[in-house]
Amino acid sequence: MKNFKIVLVLFCFTYYFQGDAQGVTGSVEYIKELTSQWKGERFDDGRPKVTDALLSRMKNIQIEEAWGFLRSRGYNNQYEGEWEIIHPEGVMTGRVVTAQYMPLRPDYQRLIKLKGAEEKRDTIGGSNSWPIQQLVPGDVYVADGYGRIIDGTLIGSNLGNAIYANSQNGVIFNGGVRDVAGLLDIEGFNGWHKGADPSYLQEEMLSAINVPIRIGRATVLPGDVVLANRHGTIFIPSYLASELVLSSEIVGLRDIFGFQRLREKKYTAGQIDTKWTDEINKDFENWLKSYPDSKLPMTRKELNDYMDSKKN
Repeated sequence: MKNFKIVLVLFCFTYYFQGDAQGVTGSVEYIKELTSQWKGERFDDGRPKVTDALLSRMKNIQIEEAWGFLRSRGYNNQYEGEWEIIHPEGVMTGRVVTAQYMPLRPDYQRLIKLKGAEEKRDTIGGSNSWPIQQLVPGDVYVADGYGRIIDGTLIGSNLGNAIYANSQNGVIFNGGVRDVAGLLDIEGFNGWHKGADPSYLQEEMLSAINVPIRIGRATVLPGDVVLANRHGTIFIPSYLASELVLSSEIVGLRDIFGFQRLREKKYTAGQIDTKWTDEINKDFENWLKSYPDSKLPMTRKELNDYMDSKKN
């Protein structure tokens, strides 16, 4: 009986650690814990599935508006700037897939290769292709290469083509890229990176996929929504994405109204540029009622529901 108890304890001990063994990729359960405030549909990997329609609307949001909204919710570390951009005139939004890179350490790299094999990944080529394999349309590949550029080029034109084929989108790298001329030729692809260099990736290793990472001064989780343009990148918790877009669109409408009233000389700049009086707020509400539905960035119902919520 005593021997049986020892065997049972050893079995439970082994099962516990094998069942919770850390792989290269964050588990579905872990990603759900990280994004527990999201209440909508999810991908098979656990990431929140923010709609394509919302991602499209987000392209019209200004970085400053998104930044201000997030700070009002206590998210003060979601912006990173000072990028080199493959197509600076472009705007990119998408659902984040994260990757963490580290300086190469042989024993750790061997373990990563073993874990990758267990996850049925290609262990012959470079592990920097692994995050690309799980991209789906609408994803943005976001990688922390700890700012390394020389020998820290995470992709060239070959992997760039693979990224676009899977995601129809681009990348954000706290690190380097190579073969910019080739990346420029990939129609629809864009990238925010810290520099370009002809060297290839060496003395650097992938350590994890879909885990929390740091991009400069921002903390990024898998499933975040990213807004990237020439003014920087901002990473938005998925559960706040819809409210952020609608709130920012209302700000845009307020600006249109304010500019119009200033041109009409109905109000002074001082009146528009400070907290509005009840008279101006009422004027804005009436102006909205006559604003064409075809020009609204949201549905009329979304607008009415938002305005009603502000009265309560």
